[in-house]
Amino acid sequence: MSQPSWITGLRNGDGKIMSARQAVQLIRDGDTVATGGFVGIGFAENIAVALEELFLEGQASDSPAVPHPRNLCLVYAAGQGDGKQRGLNHLGHAGLIKRAIGGHWGLVPRLGALVTSNQIEAWNLPQGVICHLFRDIAAGKPGTLTHVGLGTFVDPRWGGGKLNARTQEDLVRLMEIDGKEYLFYKAFPIHVGIIRGTTADADGNITMEREALTLEAQAIAMAAHNSGGIVIAQVERIAERGTLNPRQVKIPGVLVDCVVLAEKPEYHMQTFVEPYSAAFAAEIRVPLSAIAPMALDARKVIARRAAMELRVNDVVNLGIGMPEGVATVGVEEKIIDLLTLTAEPGVIGGIPAGGLNFGAGSNTQAVIDQPSQFDFYDGGGLDLAILGLAQADAQGNLNVSQFGPKLAGAGGFINISQNAKKVVFVGTFTAGPSQIDIVDAALKIHHDGDTAKFVPVVEHRTFSGSVAYQNHKTVLYVTERCVFQLGAHGLELIEIAPGVDLQRDILDRMGFVPKVSRHLKLMDPRLFCAAPMGLRAQLLELPIEQRLHYDSEHNLFYVNFEGLRIRGKKDMEHIHKAVVARLAPLGKKVSAVVNYEHFSINEESMDDYAALILDLMQNYYLDVTRYASSSFERAQLRKVLQHRLQETQVFSSSEEARDSLR
Repeated sequence: MSQPSWITGLRNGDGKIMSARQAVQLIRDGDTVATGGFVGIGFAENIAVALEELFLEGQASDSPAVPHPRNLCLVYAAGQGDGKQRGLNHLGHAGLIKRAIGGHWGLVPRLGALVTSNQIEAWNLPQGVICHLFRDIAAGKPGTLTHVGLGTFVDPRWGGGKLNARTQEDLVRLMEIDGKEYLFYKAFPIHVGIIRGTTADADGNITMEREALTLEAQAIAMAAHNSGGIVIAQVERIAERGTLNPRQVKIPGVLVDCVVLAEKPEYHMQTFVEPYSAAFAAEIRVPLSAIAPMALDARKVIARRAAMELRVNDVVNLGIGMPEGVATVGVEEKIIDLLTLTAEPGVIGGIPAGGLNFGAGSNTQAVIDQPSQFDFYDGGGLDLAILGLAQADAQGNLNVSQFGPKLAGAGGFINISQNAKKVVFVGTFTAGPSQIDIVDAALKIHHDGDTAKFVPVVEHRTFSGSVAYQNHKTVLYVTERCVFQLGAHGLELIEIAPGVDLQRDILDRMGFVPKVSRHLKLMDPRLFCAAPMGLRAQLLELPIEQRLHYDSEHNLFYVNFEGLRIRGKKDMEHIHKAVVARLAPLGKKVSAVVNYEHFSINEESMDDYAALILDLMQNYYLDVTRYASSSFERAQLRKVLQHRLQETQVFSSSEEARDSLR
């Protein structure tokens, strides 16, 4: 796209450093403006303040000499605000914004009010999709093609992400390729990209050494530049030309047109809470002992029950709110080193922060760009996601995005919940003020919340139970008083808390009657005791007997060797004895599915292990399939099987392994 001569002049280095006022005066009526940020991290507050002031001055004046950008199209991926006045709330004025495409709306109530009052056109698209759309716009592609969003409110069959009656244009299209359904999200030019960094030189090169995240800043800058638009970058300091380490430059100067030095410290806080945290910038590592244990209450019971789904070497995403407690429980149980916790804006490892610091992390292993993090998520990189539970229905669908006039938005929820191998939704059983105590290792409900969370049909479908079941996804719904799992016909009640009455405290408080498991069991008593649960020992030394499960209905024998380490003959004898004890009484052979995730064995034990497998195959198995998600682990296992058993088939998922038996 051709560029006006005044933009070319900026890019040649003439006058790149300017005030926020000068920069926003370059924004024209009707421009499409993309902003970077995650809550308050990486958000260019000074630019937003200046843009708001310029618009309001223009509204108050009839003089054509007073610039006043109007009817902007705003595009942003993550929620950028504090739920009150900061962030994108500065832009919540009718006339300033004509249409908005956002990933999360809960933190920008001023913009949300324009949507619910039907004053602007508005769409809610998945956060990861918008991140990828920036990148695809930069690459000159017609849009983003992905499976993300199928069966949810962004699917054209369920609304196409439109948020009100004023919004008519279709931005999402259903497509079929080789018999599979996909969603196509249409691209559009970005006229103005607004980003933030730490240091800039006179050429516009930007580093981010004091930022908590790098986010999608580079993708936005490239999208705006390649659309023929301008890039405005807010920084907190200016360096001499040629003094920045090129390895630290995240945004090359060739992409940047305007550099704005933040005018006040409060306009360039690291988060909306922290002026600057050395831990969030990875300058220091903080002792985990500084994180206090949670008090024993309903929230801790929920966090503990979710933590029981963790496995050694899991890569995990924790959502905002209730899921944050799982990290605190993980610290108390001393299992953080056995896992890799992540957050969608790019944090890998360490401890994710909460509240208005959400998105940042301490003691991280790495911080990558947000579009790359969603590449990892969308491709199945997450072993487990623990996300909030706001509203669920009989079919296992979930709503966290819209409740009557209250607009929350999906954020990264759709990407994460659709693509993690296992999902645990966590939340209290009801909403509203309640009084629930834990007395003598049992739950005592004095007063319940007045709003049911389990309803016949969710208002807004942020998660599709049927799509998840068709994809063989394991899904749990964890509350303080019971646990449900997703089955063929929707929710099935599988656990109940001690002290809880099934009819009075659960069934009578639901908008539908769930299936109740014939094997309904009590939730683990350790959840309701003050002492730590001993999860570390459980994760490292899960008894063989608890790793074996027989499905009599389908004659399937599940063997969970995830994280198991075989050290010698004694371990193998224990395995053989346990399998025989479980299968011999059946009097028939079974089909076996074996999980080899993170399995390890000493080289000198491989021949003996192969002999054990051969014995079981000859005497107890009709057929056996094996799986491991890691290509390296599959290659190692194939080597053992081929050399000793003349077999090579190892699948990448439990679904593929089960399907091969069918």
